[in-house]
Amino acid sequence: MLHLFTGLDLHTGLLLLLALVFVLFYEAINGFHDTANAVATVIYTRAMRSQLAVLMAAVFNFFGVLLGGLSVAYAIVHMLPTELLLNMSSAHGLAMVFSMLLAAIIWNLGTWYVGLPASSSHTLIGAIIGIGLTHALMTDTSVVDALNLPKVAGIFGSLILSPIVGLVVAGGMILLLRRYWSGTKKRRRTHLTPTQRTKKDGKKKPPFWTRIALILSAAGVAFSHGANDGQKGIGLVMLVLIGVAPAGFVINMNASSYEITRTRDAVNNLEIFYQHNAGLLKEATGVNQLIPPPEEEANQPSDFHCHPSNTINALNFVKDLLGNTETYDSLTLEQRSQMRRIMLCISDTVDKTVKLPQVTGDDQRLLKKLKTDMLSTIEYAPIWIIMAVALALGVGTMIGWKRVATTIGEKIGKKGMTYAQGVSAQMTTALSIGLASYTGMPVSTTHVLSSSVAGTMIVDGGGLQRKTVTNILMAWVLTLPAAIILSGVLYWLSLKLI
Repeated sequence: MLHLFTGLDLHTGLLLLLALVFVLFYEAINGFHDTANAVATVIYTRAMRSQLAVLMAAVFNFFGVLLGGLSVAYAIVHMLPTELLLNMSSAHGLAMVFSMLLAAIIWNLGTWYVGLPASSSHTLIGAIIGIGLTHALMTDTSVVDALNLPKVAGIFGSLILSPIVGLVVAGGMILLLRRYWSGTKKRRRTHLTPTQRTKKDGKKKPPFWTRIALILSAAGVAFSHGANDGQKGIGLVMLVLIGVAPAGFVINMNASSYEITRTRDAVNNLEIFYQHNAGLLKEATGVNQLIPPPEEEANQPSDFHCHPSNTINALNFVKDLLGNTETYDSLTLEQRSQMRRIMLCISDTVDKTVKLPQVTGDDQRLLKKLKTDMLSTIEYAPIWIIMAVALALGVGTMIGWKRVATTIGEKIGKKGMTYAQGVSAQMTTALSIGLASYTGMPVSTTHVLSSSVAGTMIVDGGGLQRKTVTNILMAWVLTLPAAIILSGVLYWLSLKLI
């Protein structure tokens, strides 16, 4: 592992180590900041003791990170264009990293301290956008070049849509439970609050099967949170390493010859597909392809331009680069960087092709598989990074949950949360975030759960506490601009001091 850091001077190496500690500290904050989302309901309804609930959340958070994949991680990495990451000096890369992390940590700790369920996801994404915008202003480049706008737009869409889905689905579940699960005395107990249950039946704990449903859905929220937010942590670590130590991390230097062959075969098969489906390629890119004469193909410039008209040339370029490659050590840093950038360009073209209405289901599956194979040595994370992030999130989960948990359980609605509301909110959150993780979209556990709880309160006629909801909405609305401004100002100041 240490050989991947060769070439870094001692000063840069120590600062990189400090940056990685900052990332893990951010993940730990994310753990105790967002753990309340998984344990609030199950503790408030007395389905589990607080210590046991937090331990369960820590364990499921840990396994969520380990088993969650990397699609969300690289949605975060790809927010900043590869050119921005690779064209920085180590000093500029470190300035970017520390500015981004400090902004995220300051806002997360501040909102946690006052007990507001603000979103760690919005904070991180805002901090990344702030870096991109400040870089554009300071270098007099366009925002399009400083941010990967299609990726940013997609992430914004998922962040905005997911709380609305949570509110509607959880409210719908309560409506169904009220209509179809309240016919008998036993079933009506599901719609009691813990206080009402104690007064009516003299029992503190929920009915047995309701308790099981609360515990399982809480475990689902914790696992989904680990899968989605843990991936963001992994993406953040990879962003740091690619920006500061590109020689060791711009592509997977530990890739086996089998993995390299898999990448090469995918590139070859994509070239064959587009040669046989030139019409699809033209429609996907909107331009004719530039096909150079054979004598020019062997001497393609190192500053290969990422443009839709260059798709066939890009495939040829990577094919030639990988021709007899058995290990990535045989490529120069410039060649590795070029290969990463060009493969991501090809990946964008594949995404556009898949969305065309005339592409058959079989071709869609083929293109998606070829894209996955092609990017397998680019969209990766070493196991030590995954384990470190999983541990940081798990340990963070063990502390600091109580402030936000009280807000979720008691202060959103005008009356206490019923068992049915707890189950509905947690099931909605677990399924929504699990689906988002599977599709590679970063979403906010905080926003989805808070809006799900609000949805159940509205439908159940309990109403919402205006002051708390106003504070939560203010935290939601202010998080993105606050993180953008904080990271932007910190980045500007750090570059002035370099």
